[in-house]
Amino acid sequence: MLKLSCNVTDHLHNFFSDSRRIFVPVHRRTGPISCFQLKKEPLRAILSADHGNSSLRVADSVSVTSPADRLRFGRLMADGFSYKEKFIVRSYEVGINKTATVETIANLLQEVACNHVQKVGFSTDGFATTLTMRKLHLIWVTARMHIEIYKYPAWSDVVEIETWCQSEGRIGTRRDWILKDCATGEVIGRATSKWVMMNQDTRRLQRVTDEVRDEYLVFCPREPRLAFPEENNNSLKKIPKLEDPAQYSMLGLKPRRADLDMNQHVNNVTYIGWVLESIPQEIIDTHELKVITLDYRRECQQDDIVDSLTTSETPNEAVSKLTGTNGSTTSSKQEHNESQFLHILRLSENGQEINRGRTQWRKKSSR
Repeated sequence: MLKLSCNVTDHLHNFFSDSRRIFVPVHRRTGPISCFQLKKEPLRAILSADHGNSSLRVADSVSVTSPADRLRFGRLMADGFSYKEKFIVRSYEVGINKTATVETIANLLQEVACNHVQKVGFSTDGFATTLTMRKLHLIWVTARMHIEIYKYPAWSDVVEIETWCQSEGRIGTRRDWILKDCATGEVIGRATSKWVMMNQDTRRLQRVTDEVRDEYLVFCPREPRLAFPEENNNSLKKIPKLEDPAQYSMLGLKPRRADLDMNQHVNNVTYIGWVLESIPQEIIDTHELKVITLDYRRECQQDDIVDSLTTSETPNEAVSKLTGTNGSTTSSKQEHNESQFLHILRLSENGQEINRGRTQWRKKSSR
């Protein structure tokens, strides 16, 4: 998936500074959860011509089932706005703790999002582009990603992920996710993302036209629905720029060929891995990632060399309130057991900022 180029960074910062506060084709193969015959479901969006103008409309009479549909354990909900899919955590998706890695979680979020837009009939060439967008060479690019993980699923656990999208201002959309443990129904994670529209040729942001808006709003909830409805939640927090000198660093990171997506650009999950490369080892040994927020500010190409810088950030009073305990004894205990860091990814050659982030870590529970 394409990231934001350098000439749109300031515009994007201004656009999101007062709004509620986000991924990218990734390489993951899904498989069946159980073997049974799935019912054919109607294709929700088809193209129609009306007085020479092409548009999307909902169709109930068209039924299309592919081999992937028969094997994929996902479905549109009754309202037609949200999509749910179940995934089993594979052995190659877990880390040293035998639980899914944050990269696995990120891959699953993108997979279910891609399957959602495919289910309603949008193009997967350019990720959820409408007919008008393809005609005008417009694409969606990730602006922000925020993930909170309350409990990591273990090897062979089954996770159900629900996702939906909705409008976000005149140049953007947002997509939210809720993750549940299928065995217990417990919410184990939430995530939200911001996307903006960019002209693929000029690399400049473009406002969402009424024509494009009409094409995708038919598949969005009529009333705002947020994965993080809480006031002043973590997903809204701005990320300050990390200034030199950084406390920790990992220099000279280079994209592998396997890190490139179908657009020949570094994918989202690689950025997450690079951020974590400069986390001190003692944190990795004793803590697990609780929250990660990334702001995408510039594209990264295959030949770029990247530096990952990290500095500890002392949680302030606002962060304490976000724990939901309002300064209680439990809140103080949580602060003692948690660590927070600021991150920046930048080009080694000229120091240009690629990505900035914030992570929060909690002490590992005894097993």
